[in-house]
Amino acid sequence: MEPEPECEIRTCFQRDVDRITHSKSFRRLKHKTQVFLRPEGDHYRTRLTHTLEVTRLARTVARALGLNEDLAEAIGLGHDLGHTPFGHAGERALNVIYPGGFKHYEQSLRVVDVLERDGRGLNLCYETRIGILNHTYGKPDDTREATCVRLCDRIAYINHDLDDSIRAGIIRADAVPERIREDCGERNSERINSLVTLISSTATCIPTCIPIPSPREKRTRCRASWRGCINIM
Repeated sequence: MEPEPECEIRTCFQRDVDRITHSKSFRRLKHKTQVFLRPEGDHYRTRLTHTLEVTRLARTVARALGLNEDLAEAIGLGHDLGHTPFGHAGERALNVIYPGGFKHYEQSLRVVDVLERDGRGLNLCYETRIGILNHTYGKPDDTREATCVRLCDRIAYINHDLDDSIRAGIIRADAVPERIREDCGERNSERINSLVTLISSTATCIPTCIPIPSPREKRTRCRASWRGCINIM
């Protein structure tokens, strides 16, 4: 990464947001599968709409916790830039044939560091880059903003993949176990609001760097329900 003069009107993280948003790799997300291949209709999620949903949730949680919203937004927008076409099936296929294996989060960092702008990269901030790299599994020294994005990524895909499955007629809404509907809500918006509110109300936000506690019980119940209803990833 190269040092450069500060922008007169934007923070460094705002500049990262703009560079990601105007990148070619960001625009390519609109053609990449989230779960469903060639769905009939325009209302199914793509990798681009997933990215936008994650980013909005992350900004909401970041604001509620007094974190840096611009950093959370930059990580959210960049976290899946290296994802394959055909969803995780494409990632698994590349992982078999690519020497050393293939991980989309590593490729996302490579996109912003090397591939964009004809090999010059986007010259993003360290905090943004490490948040992108660690968005799947996390690291003990992650920023709270990176942890925020990691949790919001899971909230987004667990819920919108279920929503798309119901829309496709693969499962019925009443097939979701009653306990899940009671804990998280009947509709997609209710489930997302339940989990985002839980994170925002139970996490501790103080100047020292501590991880945001995960709403593990409710989130695990939602994930178990979805996995039990449909296995398409």
